[in-house]
Amino acid sequence: MSDRDDEAPASGHNQGPPLDEHVPEWGTDGIGNWFYWKAAWTRVHKNVSRDIALFRVKKAERIGLTYEEYSLEILERGKYLQEDDVERIAAIKRKRRIRK
Repeated sequence: MSDRDDEAPASGHNQGPPLDEHVPEWGTDGIGNWFYWKAAWTRVHKNVSRDIALFRVKKAERIGLTYEEYSLEILERGKYLQEDDVERIAAIKRKRRIRK
């Protein structure tokens, strides 16, 4: 008998990933307001006209931010970042490194 025979799944096992290792999208601290935040995020980021979205993507790429980071700056602060907003752009990038 080889070692592989000892590791064979039980009858009826679908050989999927273990369920106890799964971490849901909202993390391990409970759902809380996750669904409200997800719906609000979708309304803000997905319900933008094509032209506005393309403009923001180009602008964000030019200054080194993601579309979400650039849009969030507009929504939170009402400021359309420019290339000379070096300090604020650097702060956003630092925050990105901390989250990952």
